[in-house]
Amino acid sequence: MVGTGETYLPAFVLAVGLGETTAGMIAAAPMLGGAVIQMISPWGVQWMRSLRRWVVFCAVVQTLSLTPLVYFALRGGAPAALIFAAATLYWASGMALSPAWNTWIGSLVPRRLRAHFFGRRVRVTQGCLLTGLISGGLILHHFAEGRREISAFALLFCTAVVARLVSARFLAAQSDSPVDVTKHRTVPLPQLFRRFAHGADGRLVAYLLGLQIAAQIASPFFNPYMLEKLDLSYALYMTIVATSYLTKVVASPWLGRFAARFGARTLLRVGGTGVIPLAWFWTVTSDWRLLLVIQIVSGLAWGALELANLLMFFETIHEHERTSVLTVFNLLNAVATVIGASIGAVLLKRFGETRDAYHTLFLISTVARAGTIVLQARVLAVNVRAKPMIEQTIAVRPALGSINRPILSTLPDESADSTGEDRKRIDLSPPDPGSGA
Repeated sequence: MVGTGETYLPAFVLAVGLGETTAGMIAAAPMLGGAVIQMISPWGVQWMRSLRRWVVFCAVVQTLSLTPLVYFALRGGAPAALIFAAATLYWASGMALSPAWNTWIGSLVPRRLRAHFFGRRVRVTQGCLLTGLISGGLILHHFAEGRREISAFALLFCTAVVARLVSARFLAAQSDSPVDVTKHRTVPLPQLFRRFAHGADGRLVAYLLGLQIAAQIASPFFNPYMLEKLDLSYALYMTIVATSYLTKVVASPWLGRFAARFGARTLLRVGGTGVIPLAWFWTVTSDWRLLLVIQIVSGLAWGALELANLLMFFETIHEHERTSVLTVFNLLNAVATVIGASIGAVLLKRFGETRDAYHTLFLISTVARAGTIVLQARVLAVNVRAKPMIEQTIAVRPALGSINRPILSTLPDESADSTGEDRKRIDLSPPDPGSGA
């Protein structure tokens, strides 16, 4: 679904003539609508009294969200508002599914098997994603002319619909969760924001959100830049997009060993510093071979940053609060994404959507990323175990490699920590009224 569907949506927007700014925003704006709607996920689970039923329901809705794209492609286009609506429903159903799926799958797989099971599962899904991505690019490359090109998008989106429908069927075939969903606490938003505002973890969140805004000034617009200004073929476009993602996949074990030896904060600094010049690199060359090298560096830098984020943030959250906190973090991250993309869209329109305008946008993003070094310096070291984190990919992006979410059941649980190590932990439970707090 990811490889042949949402990944090629910006290219579809360009193919039907909706413009370069629209193609950039379609990769960012729907995420905000999805993140807002996903806040109903805890309510949906409680209403259905079942994690499995809610997950399957959301998977079916995600299938329905992709179906109009097939019709739009066969029809030869659609108003931008309808495409944005379909993309928003896609992200909403996918993001509403994710927290419940995380809780459910963790209850189905015994703890002793999780690392092995999810490790193999992720390798299979990564292979499927790359197969879809490569197949989609080759199909578009083969039919890249006029009406045949638009029909090729219909084939891609139809493949995504069928794939998600099959996925929903297999999800429905699993047994329901034996976990009492009432044990998973929903952290009140004011309480969570107070913790983020005053705690050491708040400094990390401020840095990550600031960097997200800076990166998204340019990131959504690499798609139209490659296809319209560099005039790359779909085959080359697919190759460049896949290179950064594949680099993150291959480098993940090595980055885990680096974190184990030098610490998560050092990994954060390496990744955070490494992503600063990436957008600027695109202004100095249009040679696709050098762009592949840039994508390799991009995969390494963003992979390091994301792993450090997981080690320093999600591991320190109580197991029963992870679903709630991940939901809120998704929302904050989506807000930062849309703020950055909106700044980029306004600037690109103002500068005239020329090649020089893109270069100016990339330079502005570079300067903004450099400015986040001040926030990075405020991030405190957190005493955590550098255990490899297992993630699932929910989207592929040319300048980021991919958008990933952690499989929370693979994170360490404090009840299973027998090392005696004293780790900092975020306590988001209400204070005892009798404690004088």
